[in-house]
Amino acid sequence: MIILKSKDEIEYMKKAGEILAACHREIAGLIRPGIQTQEIDAFAESFMKKHGATPEQKGYNGYPYATCASVNDVICHGFPGKYALKDGDIVTIDMVVNLDGWLADSAWSYAVGNVSEPAQKLLDVTKTSLYKGIEKAVIGNRIGDISNAIQVYAEAEGLSVVREFIGHGIGQDMHEEPQVPHYGPAGRGPRLKEGMVITIEPMLNIGTYRSKLDSDGWTARTQDGELSAQYEHTIAITADGPVILTEQ
Repeated sequence: MIILKSKDEIEYMKKAGEILAACHREIAGLIRPGIQTQEIDAFAESFMKKHGATPEQKGYNGYPYATCASVNDVICHGFPGKYALKDGDIVTIDMVVNLDGWLADSAWSYAVGNVSEPAQKLLDVTKTSLYKGIEKAVIGNRIGDISNAIQVYAEAEGLSVVREFIGHGIGQDMHEEPQVPHYGPAGRGPRLKEGMVITIEPMLNIGTYRSKLDSDGWTARTQDGELSAQYEHTIAITADGPVILTEQ
């Protein structure tokens, strides 16, 4: 069942999104060679608490951290730890903020120092693909219109679109209906209605789209070891068009 949100409920989610966006802005200034991903995680949790919010991911199905920190070939759900970022790395920080029971979800990929030309292209194309999807998030379109816009653009740029991990509805639960794939034909899936709130979160790879899971049961990597990037916003479907609730 797709849960439509009232304007007031969307405002609650927007407030959570403002905290999340502010946290990402601060994290952007922390990203540098030598910082450990666990330091970023600790900062994010402290930042949320300082603003009266909590990290929704922590404890979710046993997940032990406030953020996911996915470095280089990690597609998503990477564990923060003692790994110190190196010049040329890329790292995705993904987090969900809970403010008074309402959620916002956003991930950003960051360049660490000087990255290679293929890595920079991956970051640029992945970010642009997110906004290509957002453009289609209007009343009357279908989920598949979002999916197709992302896939067509990404593949034209020579990148692959991850299949195993997709966007979703969000509200007072982290994962609600509908599912939001980032690939597939246009004109399919649920029709977008005013009051729907979804995440759009394309994960693009330089090589194969296929993933493999680490022994921790969470960390998903590219099968071929090539780089992966992700950008994600929480989007409200409104009469005035898509509203980004997690804008940086």
